[in-house]
Amino acid sequence: MDQQSDVSGYMEPGGKNATLIYILYLANIIVPFTAIVGVIFAYLNRGKGSAWVDSHYTYQIRTFWIGLLFGIVSGLLTLILIGFLMLIAVLIWMIVRCIKGLQLAGRNEPVPNPETWMF
Repeated sequence: MDQQSDVSGYMEPGGKNATLIYILYLANIIVPFTAIVGVIFAYLNRGKGSAWVDSHYTYQIRTFWIGLLFGIVSGLLTLILIGFLMLIAVLIWMIVRCIKGLQLAGRNEPVPNPETWMF
């Protein structure tokens, strides 16, 4: 198998692509805007893979939008200092969701409740 086909496996719907999206979300902590690339992959591939992978795409899309919403609210609330604590909470929430998703994707298992706001 050549390197070209190894790389393309990460772009097509499936477990490798779902794993890549979680990694992009986690990389967003250090490298801004990688989560945007991840959510685009999730939107492009949702509905094209098996049911267990689609549950990950739904979970990832919701993770992005909920995280963005609470990140913006937290950023605005930094003016009254509580926002810093909320930003830390959003960061922890995002990390936990990504780690949970990575573990499930590694075992080829669906997300039990992809529409949850929690874990």
